[in-house]
Amino acid sequence: MNKKLYVGNLLYEVTDEDLKDLFSQAGNVVSAAIIRFHDTGRSKGFGFVEMETEEGAQKAIETLNEKDFKGRKMLVSEARPPKPRGNFGDRPQRNFDN
Repeated sequence: MNKKLYVGNLLYEVTDEDLKDLFSQAGNVVSAAIIRFHDTGRSKGFGFVEMETEEGAQKAIETLNEKDFKGRKMLVSEARPPKPRGNFGDRPQRNFDN
């Protein structure tokens, strides 16, 4: 089963291919993606890597977490599921049907 990892504290210049190459040292990489701002396309400084196996993911965490990558210490951990997007707190929802 594939295992998704969070990779943070990246330089803005790091590419998807850079992540894929780096993480392939730990195992087979299914996908690697830098998260970018929609309007500018600029990197947000973090991304996600999907490893093919649990073992590869664990090896990546053990060997790459807090490792210097292009001058910055990367943070590598198991990705958490995204938080559900709700109605933005306790604000009442508007009804625009009227």
